[in-house]
Amino acid sequence: MSNHDMALIGHFEELRKRLIIILGAFLVLFIAAFVYVQDIYQWLVQDLEVQLAILGPSDILWVYLMLACVVSISGTIPIAAYQIWLFVRPALKDSERKVTLAYIPSLFLLFILGISFGYFIIFPIVFQFLLSMSEGMFMTFFTTEKYFKFLLHMTLPFGFLFELPVVIMFLTSLGVLNPYRLQKIRKYSYFVLIVTAVLITPPDFLSDILVVIPLIFLYECSVLLSKVVYKRKQKLNLAPQ
Repeated sequence: MSNHDMALIGHFEELRKRLIIILGAFLVLFIAAFVYVQDIYQWLVQDLEVQLAILGPSDILWVYLMLACVVSISGTIPIAAYQIWLFVRPALKDSERKVTLAYIPSLFLLFILGISFGYFIIFPIVFQFLLSMSEGMFMTFFTTEKYFKFLLHMTLPFGFLFELPVVIMFLTSLGVLNPYRLQKIRKYSYFVLIVTAVLITPPDFLSDILVVIPLIFLYECSVLLSKVVYKRKQKLNLAPQ
């Protein structure tokens, strides 16, 4: 077997090891979250003005599994980011290793910030707006499954989308992206962000606007941060070794 084939097998073995660690961390966190899922549920519905209902015995179990899954995903993000960093570390320079390692806590913090933004800002505005449309016309009745599906659609995507600046900075550090390329594809990126906003929000104009604006702002912040990383990388490459 050639050295190239041996190296390729080694990479696959390393990747498999990292994926197993990530999956193991997710399962451990999922079990821990499920133990306290009732407390999480009570905290989420404590200020809810309407009474939630279930249509079948399995509905509440589905909600518990969904909540535990979201919590475990949140906790797995920094672990997964660290495992990915360990996988690509051999291909990085010493300076790149230190810089990219600093992105890991930022991924977790931005994910929590994104969920908080969706839960405390976007979700109440959209929820109250939609409720106001039914006043005097319909009886308000929510199933637990429908309510939490709506809640997740208005919060979880922001957790991932808020990580866009760090992901772009990381890819810029690796040389995969650069700010000039991001500027060239700006109009296509805007289109993708608008489509994403329409898909993750209820079918009303207000929700789309409330989601599109922060997404575009995040993209522009990503371009600016990419410029900073790109210029710093160029300086390091030009500096005498």
